[in-house]
Amino acid sequence: MTATRPDNRRRAYWLKTLHEWHWVSSAICLIGMILFSVTGFTLNHAGQIEAKPAITKLNGSVGEALRARLEQQLPAAKALKGKAPLPAELQGWVQKNWDVSTAGREAEWSDDEIYLSLPRPGGDAWLRLSLADGEIEYERTDRGWLSYFNDLHKGRNTGAAWSWFIDIFAGAALVFSITGLFILKMHAGNRPFTWPMVGMGLVVPVLLALLFIH
Repeated sequence: MTATRPDNRRRAYWLKTLHEWHWVSSAICLIGMILFSVTGFTLNHAGQIEAKPAITKLNGSVGEALRARLEQQLPAAKALKGKAPLPAELQGWVQKNWDVSTAGREAEWSDDEIYLSLPRPGGDAWLRLSLADGEIEYERTDRGWLSYFNDLHKGRNTGAAWSWFIDIFAGAALVFSITGLFILKMHAGNRPFTWPMVGMGLVVPVLLALLFIH
């Protein structure tokens, strides 16, 4: 009787600790789990969900003085293997005239043109400037909110902050799953279907992968 009480207290302590870790991790990853579950479904049926991209095209011309300064900076850019940010003056021109931010992006410099790729979640964009005549064009493709959230799911062109969020979410989901497994183990004695259900969660995807994925 004396030995049983410490065992019960120890079991109660660990069960309480597991429950605390379980609910905290579930609270952290709740919204992310909903997002990744819904977008997992939409990605799985991407071919059946039609999306009509909206394309925006803009054209213009920079002044002769700015074009000449860009030509002067071409050798320095080529020394960096043709990869260099847009000069502040050109960034300001694009921001002022088209409300397009190019900060922190590296462009491709060649003898004929400056080309800047501007990928983003849910679409793409690019900017091209001809060094010969100063003609500049911008094109943006917007594939809609569904594509936007699908790209969030994949971490496509989302930047460092969203990459950190995915890592933290993955860690919280792992804690949630592992603590759930230990809670199942501690309750399994009174719930005979626990391990058959856990086993089914393993066996079904393995069988599907072996039998139907080639």
